[in-house]
Amino acid sequence: MQRKDRRGDLIPATVAAIIAVIGTAVILFDDFGPGNDSRGSGNAITAAVVSRAGAILTPSEPPAGPPAG
Repeated sequence: MQRKDRRGDLIPATVAAIIAVIGTAVILFDDFGPGNDSRGSGNAITAAVVSRAGAILTPSEPPAGPPAG
């Protein structure tokens, strides 16, 4: 015999979704939150990953900042 009330079946999925949303928000706040200069940290991680993979990193656009001269 099957139950007609299936609300209890949704509880694990609801809890998992809430944890995923909170975890994502914490990661984004940590990466882009106030007081975090994320401009330099991402480049070092990217360069390390590219080097580990044996590839060559070529920038797609010039670095931001005043022109040298």
